[in-house]
Amino acid sequence: MNSKLKVVVIGGGSSYTPELIEGLINRYHELPVGELWLVDIEDGLEKVQIISDLAKRMIKKKGLDINVRVTLDRRLALQNADYVCSQFRAGCLDGRIRDERISLKYGMIGQETNGLGGFANACRTIPITLEICKEMEELCPNAWLLNFTNPSGMVTEAVLKYTNIKAIGLCNVPVIMEKGVAKIIGANEGEFIMQVAGLNHMIWARKILHNGEDKLKIVIDEILKGNDPLVPSNIPAFNWPKDLLRNMGMIPCAYLRYYYTSYDIMKQEQEEADGEGTRGEVVKAMEKRLFDIYKNPELTEKPKELEKRGGQYYSEAACELMASIHNDKRTVMHVNTRNNGAINGLPDDCTVEVSSIITKNGPMPLNVEPFPNDTLRLIQLMKEFETLTVESAVKGDLVAAKRGLILNPIVNTGTILDEALKETVRENLDYMPQFRWMFE
Repeated sequence: MNSKLKVVVIGGGSSYTPELIEGLINRYHELPVGELWLVDIEDGLEKVQIISDLAKRMIKKKGLDINVRVTLDRRLALQNADYVCSQFRAGCLDGRIRDERISLKYGMIGQETNGLGGFANACRTIPITLEICKEMEELCPNAWLLNFTNPSGMVTEAVLKYTNIKAIGLCNVPVIMEKGVAKIIGANEGEFIMQVAGLNHMIWARKILHNGEDKLKIVIDEILKGNDPLVPSNIPAFNWPKDLLRNMGMIPCAYLRYYYTSYDIMKQEQEEADGEGTRGEVVKAMEKRLFDIYKNPELTEKPKELEKRGGQYYSEAACELMASIHNDKRTVMHVNTRNNGAINGLPDDCTVEVSSIITKNGPMPLNVEPFPNDTLRLIQLMKEFETLTVESAVKGDLVAAKRGLILNPIVNTGTILDEALKETVRENLDYMPQFRWMFE
C-alpha cells in the first residue's frame, strides 16, 4: 500500500458522507488518507458539490492534508484506489418510494431491504455493483470494497460470488444494537463483546460478554421493562411480545418485527403512508433539510441533525473497518462476509452477517452456537430468498425471482404476486434492463 491512502466513495453525494468525513478525520493518525474522491452521477452533481465543499471545510478546520476531489468519471476515481466505499442508491429515493407504494398497493409491507421492495432494490443495484467490480478488477485489483449500499447482504453476496474483488458488507443495525447494550450495562464500547449472527437486517444478539459473564439476560430484562435503546432512530417505538423474547433467549434486531409482528406493521405502514407518507417520502423531505444545512458556508462539522437519519453509524463503521484492515487491529466487528461454517445449517459460500475479527486479510467470522430450530428454519428460508434474488438480478430470470418471493413470509402469493411483480419490473425498467425482454 502507498504511504498515503486513496479512498473512493461511490455515491459521494449521499447525506451520510459528512459522517464518513468525520470518521476519516478522527482516524487520520492511523488511517493516513491523502486523496478522497467523491463519485456520483449527473443527477447527483449538485449534492456531491455541496458535500465536497463541506468536507473541505471540515478538513481545513482540523489542519489536515487530504485532497478532496469530485468526479462523475468513476474510472478516473478508481485508478489505484486502496479502499472503495459503496453507498449509492440506484434509482435514488424516488425508486425507494415507488417500491414502498407498489408493495402497499398489493397489501404487502413496503420496505427497501425486505420483501418485494428488497427484491426490486437488489435488482436495480446488483448489476451496477458488478460493473463497479469489473472496473476495480482492472484499475485497483488489490483494493477493498466496503459495501453499505442496500440491500447490503445480497449486494455483498453477488460481489463475492461473481467477482474476484475483496468485499465486506456493512450495516449500522448491529452498531446501534451495540451502542444500546453499552448504555444498559454501563460499559464503554470496547469493554465488552456482543456476538451477533444471522443475515443482513435479520440478526440476533447471541452473547454479551462483559467482566467474565454473559449479560444477555440482563439486557433482555431491561428491554422487557420498556428500556430499549437498541432500535434505530428510523424505526418507530414498538414492544416485542414479552413471552416470545423471554423464551427465545436471544435479542432480535429491530427489523425482525417485520416477521414476528407483520400484520401490526402492515397496518402501521398503511396509516403512515396515508398520513405523513412512506418512510422513503419522509427521508426525502429530511434529506432536503439536511442539504440546506450542509450549504451553510459557516458549517465546519457534521451536524447533529444527521443523527436522525436511520443509517447513522454506517460511515463510522466504514472508517473503523478501514482502520482495522490497514493496521491489522483484530477489532471485533459485525460484517457481511462468507459464512465458512460460522452459522451451522447454511452453505459455506453464502453471505451472512456475523461478528468477525477484522485483520489485514479481511474478516475472520466467529463461529456461533447452533440456532434454535425454528429460528434456523427462518434464516434458511430467507437465505434461499436472497440466493434466488441475486440469481434473478444477475441473469434477469423472473422465474427465479418468483420462486424466491414465494418463500418470503412478508410477500403475498398467487395472482396478486404476479401482478405486483410485473408492475415492479415495469416501473423500474430503466434500472432493470435485465428484464427488458418481458416487454418486447
